Amino acid sequence: MANQMIECVPNYSEGRRAEVIEAIVQSFRRRSGCVLLDYRADKDHNRLVVSLVGQPGPIQEALIASARVAVAEINLERHEGEHPRIGAVDVIPFIPLRNITMQDCVELAHRFGTQFYEATGVPVYFYEEAALKPERRALEVIRRGQFETLKSEISRPERHPDVGEPKIHPTAGATVVGARKFLIAFNVNLGTSDLDIAKKIAKAIRSSGGGLCHVKGIGLALRDRALTQVSMNIVDYEKNALYRVVEMIRMEARRWGVQVVETEVYGMIPAAAL
Repeated sequence: MANQMIECVPNYSEGRRAEVIEAIVQSFRRRSGCVLLDYRADKDHNRLVVSLVGQPGPIQEALIASARVAVAEINLERHEGEHPRIGAVDVIPFIPLRNITMQDCVELAHRFGTQFYEATGVPVYFYEEAALKPERRALEVIRRGQFETLKSEISRPERHPDVGEPKIHPTAGATVVGARKFLIAFNVNLGTSDLDIAKKIAKAIRSSGGGLCHVKGIGLALRDRALTQVSMNIVDYEKNALYRVVEMIRMEARRWGVQVVETEVYGMIPAAAL
């Protein structure tokens, strides 16, 4: 169908070296059919999140160009950061926007995964709607143990990639590609340096811990600021509004005598979610 439009939010395991960040982002600038909406790099997470909209073809071309930079410049053997990761290009989701269905995005993800592997030599896993195995719908399942564990476990049949040989790229790891609905990356920063408190609050509010449905969350340290963070993905903002998430965290934090210092949206957000 003509005039198809998607959103894509690739995540890269680099949030500290300005020259590498700029080289990655440059792949998306001034490219016909691909619009760079936003990019955010975080030093504590050591992660870059880029928000793009445009036509599937130009976005895929730009992603391959950015991946070549990331694979050349990022070495996960020396990478340290708070955010979980298995790859230099960690995750690439495709989101349908206009004149394109979720099933179209699933097929796009599958074709692109093969193209990505052929261009970079980095093995690919499929997640969310594009998952080929039910247990791989959840990103956290694929990323279990991160790069350090996947190095040894990728040879096991249950952890074989969906595309590529069952061996990890020695410096760039593996990449997760998928199709999904809008997701809101939402962080709540706490006025304490006690990471254990942040982890307990994250467990209490996420769905897997018996908290709010459609909420994923982990506790992270913001060491440069002597704060901690409940870092979340709101996978369905229509089912759980942001204010409800914040108020539950505020209530849990009060039990520990801790204040909510600030909140932040990481990347773009649908206006309806506000």
